[in-house]
Order: sequence, then structure tokens, then C-alpha cells
Amino acid sequence: MSGVGRDSRAALIPLFLIAMGVVGFENALTRYFAVAKWSEYGYWIISIVMAGFALSGVVVALFRDAVQKHGVLLRTLLPAAMVIAAAVGYQLITANPFNPLQLQNPTTWPDQLRNIGLYYAALLPFFFLAGLYIALMFVMNAREIGRVYGYDLIGAGLGSALALGLMFVVHPFLLAPILLVPLALATLFQPGRLNWLGAGLAGAALVAGEAILFLGPAPLISEFKAVYAPLNTPGARVVHESRQPRGHYLLLENFTERVDADVSNNAAMMGVSGPPETWGLYRDGNRIAALPRPGPLDAGYAPSALSAAPYLMRPDADVLAVGLSGGYRVAEALALGARHVDGVESEPVLHQALVHGLAGSPALAQDSRVRLLDGGPIAAAWRAGPAAYDIIDLSADFIDAAPANVTGLTVEALQAYLAALKPGGMVSISVSIRDFPVYSLRVLSTARQALLATGITDPASHVMVYRSAWNARILVSPTPWSPSDVVALKTFCDIRSFDVSYVPGMDVAAARPGLFNDLPSVSFASGRITSDGPNDAIANEAGTVLNGQLPASAGAFHIRPATLDRPAFYASLKLEQLDTLVRRLEVLPQAEIGGLVNIAVLGQAIIIALLVLLAPALFRRRTGGAPEPRRLWPILYFPALGLGFLLIEIMLIDRAAFYLNDYSSAFGLVLTSMLIFSGLGSMIAGRLGDMPKVASLMGLIVVIAWIAAMLAGSGDFVMRTLDQPWWLRAGLVVLAAAPVSLALGLPFPLGLIQVGDGRMLPWAWGLNGAFSVVATPLANLMSRDIGFSSLLWAAAGLYVLAFLVLPPGSRKPVPGDAARPQPDPISLQEQSV
Repeated sequence: MSGVGRDSRAALIPLFLIAMGVVGFENALTRYFAVAKWSEYGYWIISIVMAGFALSGVVVALFRDAVQKHGVLLRTLLPAAMVIAAAVGYQLITANPFNPLQLQNPTTWPDQLRNIGLYYAALLPFFFLAGLYIALMFVMNAREIGRVYGYDLIGAGLGSALALGLMFVVHPFLLAPILLVPLALATLFQPGRLNWLGAGLAGAALVAGEAILFLGPAPLISEFKAVYAPLNTPGARVVHESRQPRGHYLLLENFTERVDADVSNNAAMMGVSGPPETWGLYRDGNRIAALPRPGPLDAGYAPSALSAAPYLMRPDADVLAVGLSGGYRVAEALALGARHVDGVESEPVLHQALVHGLAGSPALAQDSRVRLLDGGPIAAAWRAGPAAYDIIDLSADFIDAAPANVTGLTVEALQAYLAALKPGGMVSISVSIRDFPVYSLRVLSTARQALLATGITDPASHVMVYRSAWNARILVSPTPWSPSDVVALKTFCDIRSFDVSYVPGMDVAAARPGLFNDLPSVSFASGRITSDGPNDAIANEAGTVLNGQLPASAGAFHIRPATLDRPAFYASLKLEQLDTLVRRLEVLPQAEIGGLVNIAVLGQAIIIALLVLLAPALFRRRTGGAPEPRRLWPILYFPALGLGFLLIEIMLIDRAAFYLNDYSSAFGLVLTSMLIFSGLGSMIAGRLGDMPKVASLMGLIVVIAWIAAMLAGSGDFVMRTLDQPWWLRAGLVVLAAAPVSLALGLPFPLGLIQVGDGRMLPWAWGLNGAFSVVATPLANLMSRDIGFSSLLWAAAGLYVLAFLVLPPGSRKPVPGDAARPQPDPISLQEQSV
């Protein structure tokens, strides 16, 4: 028996390498989309992967006997075919002229739909072949289901880790060519007499594939990304390049780069200089901050900036600056008379640039008045305690500087800020109104909820709003604004030609004729601007929102508070009004398109899942045996597992992103941990196949207990440990993922064992994959509109459903089993072709 175990394990080493290569290649494709296009379109990769896997499961189910008969030959040829398919597919997608912005143009969107179809045509063959190989290994090792799935998951987990590690040293466009290597190496470990043939073919395919990739046209960044124009201006140069899992960073020098400060048009009359030239820091082609050129920081423009009002209203202030804009926010605060500045920069590369400098851009100058804090803004306010600051100032580029930063503008975050303020202190929040004024209304709704949570019964007297043509500043105070504060703000705005949009007791109609910057209301349903003269869309509805009533904008937009459970900032569109959104595509902000992408991916995923569900109707009668037995429980069981696993994974990634203050490291840690521990759980399941109900109950108890603990106590634990070192928090993330992942690894192999080794086996695997792709866009939509806690509730229900429908006891032989030769692990090395 020990010999059989060793032979079986040796036969599964190629599966381990294939899974490693496939997941690594998948990660490489998502990085390509993030850099060359936009990251929200990376969801298509997940859709294509699972579509290929689902299709392969159906094909193997339909032709199961032929697949098993020619299994050794297929196992020998598939790695080489996969290498060629991956190389050709990658070359085709890099040549695809897809431009997502043209989806918003009624004249050009049909061509872009064709380009989306070409993405599927280019990549589906590779993932179909990969799924075919994995399904083949299930068929050839039907007595070793737990071990097969374990090798698959652990290989996938290490493939994810390998891809993340390579991102530190390899350009994003070169990741895919490198990750073809594990696919080719798999053939070196194939058992049997044909391994020499497979190795030779795979080696030739690898050479041919790399030649296709390196001799063909080089991948390019879309000309519509923010980095494209400055990168191609005369005299532009790349000062520094950094490659990391969290992004591909470029530090650029060109004549277009300036401090991104909203300054008054009256700056010259005030005798104030304009924003100085800087270097621009870009991540994945999107500008995240200005970094100073060598030399001292020039903040002479600060008195004319929109952000200056709080400093003039509260001179000699103790300040918590959230988002430091390369150090310029600290220089502005000091230039405006701040006594002490604590700075928080959540984006890791920006933080390191402030500490150590970056390629000639100087570090933050040593100053006894300045202290740079680690961690995110909530942790900083939490550590500071009560009555610590006069001003907490969130920079204009803070929200867009890092994915995890959206948590810094939630009800819980504002509560922490308010608790850290001195009496009369204020939180100053910048909100862009370039696309929709509605974002300022959402922040007002969040501020109202935070004020109510602190015991304030009249939030409207604790808020003031002023603006330029492009940005609004929202001031929130734990104490009511005094008449002198109102006068000071109005005087500040009059001198600089800014507008006051809301102060307590404001007469909106009386203020309208004196507006400097027109901000008309827009009818989203019709696309028409409605204005009968100077108008202020924020002023029209700010008082309504602060008084807890629904404004007119609520008919088209979500005017609701952002919370840690539902933190998405760019989630104002009501996706249920899909017809209106499609008709108004041309006016949608780029950041809001992600929701529509999720709907499109969800729609196609549901179609794929339904087609896979119907596949048993096509199953042929097995040669020399009885028809495939009809069993209804797999139709509920495997979709429930596919949905439930991904819902938990996506929720855990988001919570870890907030906890670690970095989405990329959270993604890598959670994905790798869950795959590896689930693989170990799968191997345990293989030993418990004779008592599936008992083993499934054990797993269900762990899953439900974990979900209950996450819902009941994780929030308080996270808040109390936010100030711990990063490495400790990362270890706690892995520790949190381990038990539930181990338990999640049990149900799937237990179900496959119950299905048996007939056509249902590969079909069940394909069904699980089909509903996994449904889970990804579904989870994103649920978290956007309902909250991340809803994912846990749904996952709990799905795993309970799976337990209830799983048949009790060991699988009984079905008619026809005896007629088919049973696969034996030791025969993997000696099967004839």
C-alpha cells in the first residue's frame, strides 16, 4: 500500500505544477489589465477562467469513457498545448484595441463589444485546456479525490504566491511569459513510458511560445490612461520605476506636473504664487500624488488654496493631516501657521518616500513640529485620544491614492476623528465635484450619521460646506458653528472667489445671485442641465440631507452613509435603474463603470452556469452499461459550495485590506492562505470519505462558528489592534483564515466521492467552477449595495444548504460501475495508450 501511495503522489506532482502555472498566469493577466487598461476589467479574466473550467468539465462528462481510455496520451500532450495556447492568447490580448472609454459612446460601443468578444476568443482555449487537464486527473484518480483536489489547491495557492513574488522584480508585461515555465516543467514529472515525449513537446512549445511573445509586438499602455500623455511629452523622463504586487510605479519628470492644489483664480491679486512644478508619481498608469523635485518644498500658494480656510479660522492649530501629497500638505499646514502636524500617509510607497525620499525627491524634512505616523487615519485618531487636534485635514488625493483608503471616509472613521478633536475643532474633508455633486451629498450623509452616533441631535448646526468649481470642502465640528465662524468662512471665500454652499441657517435663494462658480443641477434621467441663472446644486440639497430627508437627487443616486461594512466611495449609481444607466453611459464617471462591468460579468456568468446545469440532459448512455443515474442533490450542492467559498474569500480580502491598510498584500495573503489550508482540508476529506455526513457536519460547525465570531466580535478586535506592527497584523490575518479555510476544504471532495466516478464527476467539478465565477461579480455587487456582512450571512446559508442535501453514508455503487474498469492509482505509471 505504501508503494501505491508513493506512485499516486508522484502522478499528482504534474497537477501541482499545472495548477501553479494556471493561477500564476491568471494573476499575470489581471496585472496586465490593471496597467495597460483599467483594473476593474480584470474581472473578465476570472470570468474567462471559470468559463473555460466549466466548459471542460462538461466536455469530459460527455466523453468520459474516451477521455479515460486515452488519458495517458492526453496527459502527455496537454501541457505543450497549454503553453502554446497561453502564448498565443496573451499575444492576441495585448494587440486587442479595446478602449473602455468608447463603451460610453453610442457610435463606438459596438466595436468595443466585438473587442470584448475577442478577449474571450483569445484566452478561452488556454483555460479550457487547463480545465481539461484538471478534470482528467479527477477521472484518472477517482479513488484519490481528496488528494487530487488538495494538490490542485495547494499548487494554486503557491502559484499565487509565486506570481506575487515575481511582481517585485518583473515588469507586469513580462509576468505571463515567465509563468509559462511551470506548465512546461510539469511534463518532467509525468509517470509512465511517454514522459520523454511529453517533455520534448513541452520544451519545444516553451521555446516557440516565448518566441511568439518576445518577437511579436510589445504590449502598450492605453493612450487614454492618465500616464500616457505626460509619459509622451517632449523631454519627459522616468525618474524612478518600482515593481510591486500593489502596483507598477513610475515617477515622471515632465513640464505638466504640478501640485494638485485647488487654488483661487485671485491668487495673483493676493500676491501669492501658483503651485510649483513637481514630479508625478503614477501607479498602474493612474496619478496618485505629486512628489517634490530636489530642493526645499515651496508652499507659497497655500493661502490661496481651497483647503486653507480651517487654518485661518483656527490659527496655531494642532493638526492631523491625512494624506500628505508627497509632503506638500505638511508644508501648507506649517505655512498657514499650524503649531504641530501629525501626518498619516496610508499609501505604502508614498509613506516610504516621505521617510527615505525617492530617486532624488527629498524625504520629509526634519522638523520638531512634524511627526509622521504609521498606520491608517483611524488608527492615528484612535491612538491620539480625546482633545488631541484642532484640525483633522483629509487631502484631496487621499481617497484615490490607495484602494484601502475608502475606509478613512466612513461613519466609523468620522466618529474616531470627532472623538480626537478639541472643543471647537473641525474635520476638513475634500470631495471632488468634477463628475457629480452627489459625492459631496454622500459625505454629508456620512457626517450626519457620525454626528448622531456621537450623541449630537442637530447635525445641521455642526456642518459647513464651501467650494470652487471643481472641489468642495466639508467642515464637520463636534461643537456647533458660531456666527463668527460663519462670517470667517464667508470672508475667506469672498476674497478668493470661492462659494459657500451651506452654513447653518443659510438662505439658499438669497445667496444664489452672488455665486462666483456656477454648479447647475443635472437631470441624470434626461442628461439635461437645468439652470435659470447662477445655481449651486450642493446648496440646493445640503440642508435636506443634513436634516435626514431624501433630496431630489436620491431618485437617481444613493445618498447614504458609507460604513466599514459598506465603504465603497464610488457607488452612488442605482444599478437597479439599468436602462437609464445604459442610456446615460456618456456621462458616467470612469470610477462608477466598475458596477456596470460587474453586472455584465454576472449576466454572462449566470448564462454559463445555467448551461452547465443543463449538461446532464446531454449525457449519453454509457457503453455496455445503464444510463447515468438521475441525482438532484448535486444541482444544489456544488453551486452552493462554489458560491459560498468565494463569498467568504472576498469578504476576508476586504477586511484584511482595511486591517493591513493595503489591498494588494491582503489579496496575496488571503488567497494564498485559503488555497493552501483548503488543500490540506481536502486531503483530510479524502481520509473521511466513508463518513461524509459526519465529516461535513464537522466542517459546517467550524464554518458557522467562524462566521458568527466574525459577525459578533471581529470589528472590535480589529479596531483595538490597528496600531500593532504590520507583521503581527499580517500573521493574525493568516491565523484568521486558517481554520475556516481548512473546514472549507472538506465539502467539495466529500461531494465528489459521493457522486462517484461516472460522468457526474467532471460535471460536478465544472458546476462548482461555473458558480464560482457567478460568485465574484455577485459578491462585489452585494458588498457595494448591501454590505460585506451580507456575504457572510449568505455563505452561512449556502453551507447549511450543502450539508442538508449531501446524501448520508458511503456512496453505493450505481448500475454500470462494474462494467467499467476502475482506475487504480498504481496504473497511472503503466497504462497503455
